[in-house]
Amino acid sequence: MEKTSLGMDENIEGLLCYVLTWLTGIVFLVLEKDNKFVRFHAMQSIATFLPLTIIAIVISMMGSAFFLGFGGLWMIFSLISTLIWILAVILWIILMIKAYQGEMYKLPIVGDFAEKQI
Repeated sequence: MEKTSLGMDENIEGLLCYVLTWLTGIVFLVLEKDNKFVRFHAMQSIATFLPLTIIAIVISMMGSAFFLGFGGLWMIFSLISTLIWILAVILWIILMIKAYQGEMYKLPIVGDFAEKQI
């Protein structure tokens, strides 16, 4: 494994890009200037988890608004939000494992976007 400009192995930094989802992605995108492997994982973390977080929050808020007048719709929004969070946790685990293994694992669409940004 290569060392990064921060002095860590690139696979460790790649894993750390995902630990706090998009937040650590931003941190490593700013701090790591040279290593393309780390920068790719940082960008993929941001491009994956920031939109998922925003979508889940918006759907949860919509569900809360519907709770007041339309009980059935609240349950549907709650279920959708829960499924998004489950998907995010599964992606989070897979992406951390792949980064730790030294793979430049690309998610469909998001991975291509991240690669083009680096």
